[in-house]
Amino acid sequence: MQSYTPPLGTGSTKDYDRAIRLWTREKRWRAAMLAALAPKAGETVVDVGCGTGSFALMLKQAEPRTQVIGLDPDAEALDIARHKAAVRRADIDWRQGFARDVAPGAADAVVSSLVLHQMPVREKAATLRAMFAMLRPGGRLVIADYGRQQGFMRLAFRLTVQRLDGIDDTRPNADGVLPGLIAAAGFRHVAETFRLLTITGAIDLFTAHRPAQDHGLTVANDLG
Repeated sequence: MQSYTPPLGTGSTKDYDRAIRLWTREKRWRAAMLAALAPKAGETVVDVGCGTGSFALMLKQAEPRTQVIGLDPDAEALDIARHKAAVRRADIDWRQGFARDVAPGAADAVVSSLVLHQMPVREKAATLRAMFAMLRPGGRLVIADYGRQQGFMRLAFRLTVQRLDGIDDTRPNADGVLPGLIAAAGFRHVAETFRLLTITGAIDLFTAHRPAQDHGLTVANDLG
């Protein structure tokens, strides 16, 4: 029995790219992610829950000299990602696994998109702690995901995302839990920098940094 939610929840992974493109105004929020990340030559960027590789490929195209690691537990999604990368001749390090599987201090930046809303709260918190641990001091975090849902966006979220991914794991996102969890993981300067209304609910962009000097701060990297 798998211990994660596939990219499209109860839907088929092979339909993921089409669904995201049609339902979420994908180009808008992915472009905002890339702008917030501002990748630099020589950096290592880990895409946690990279799915079928859309953002990892976009990142590699924008800055080919960036080392990109695409990490996901879903073998089918990674197969799709590898095929897309081969077609585009993009050199990306695809790895099957979870955030806890990346070595501490391995990354200059960590990104994640439409992943955390599928996890139980405890797993959201543990994944964010693992993201913190994999960053070098001063490293940055960029997350695009469903944030607080209000008014009609709450109804849209209920009728689409929660039907696919369930209620228990997704409700905390809709209640606005993410900024607090990011801060609790040890990140500083947590900000919501972009919001996009879609037929599936509001997608928010969150940015944060690991302090350049942790001043004795210890963050647990425990998903147990």
